Amino acid sequence: MKSQQHAQAGARGGSPASPPVGERLPVTPRERKPALAALAVLLILAGALGSTVLVLRAGERVEAIKVTQRVSAGEKIPESAISSVMVAKDSDVQYVEWSQRGLLSKYRASTDLVEGSVLVGPMLTEQQGPKANQVVVGLSLKSGQYPTGLKAGDMVAAYQVGTDDSKSSAGTGRAGTGGTGGTGGATGSDPLLVERAKVQTVKGAGGDSTGGGDLPVSLVVDQAAAPKLTQAAAAGDVSLVLVPTHSS
Repeated sequence: MKSQQHAQAGARGGSPASPPVGERLPVTPRERKPALAALAVLLILAGALGSTVLVLRAGERVEAIKVTQRVSAGEKIPESAISSVMVAKDSDVQYVEWSQRGLLSKYRASTDLVEGSVLVGPMLTEQQGPKANQVVVGLSLKSGQYPTGLKAGDMVAAYQVGTDDSKSSAGTGRAGTGGTGGTGGATGSDPLLVERAKVQTVKGAGGDSTGGGDLPVSLVVDQAAAPKLTQAAAAGDVSLVLVPTHSS
């Protein structure tokens, strides 16, 4: 009886009845943040785009020139000594492209090129031929008659190193070259044959210029110096000495 009265009192304004078992109270909706969602999407897209760019760049290739046989410093690179090769494009490497092979006739190797090398800009130098009143004289030098590491483009002085008789037979006088001021006179057995001459080519056995064996060298000299230089060279009495590239 009392239980029935309590139930009626609650229904008339007493404490609220508990919700039936199995039902949930309403939940306040969570606040959505569209800006963060958009940022997440943008980050995903940026990452995908970056990966795509890296893959595409890795796949960019250029047709370059490969050296197929040894070319000594100072020599022209013949058509028979090159072939095409595909290499990865790199803005930091100055590849000589296969489409530019026709320009090689204007250049010479600035250093010894070995078989398998991929040709780049620093390996080439503009052809240095004789100017007006200049000639090219060839020498064959033995070990001790040329400096170690002699290469095309070096500036040298040429001395006669034979006996006093051979020095006298070469005559008197000397000449400077390389546009440094014509000729200068000397008498007697002055050993200086050429004050300044530019090395045009260096080509020894296997292209070696380290001081071990005969070394064919060609020099660009003033025409006036050629007779004495060639006479001394024929006797094997010429020695070269490196001098500064630019005269003071």
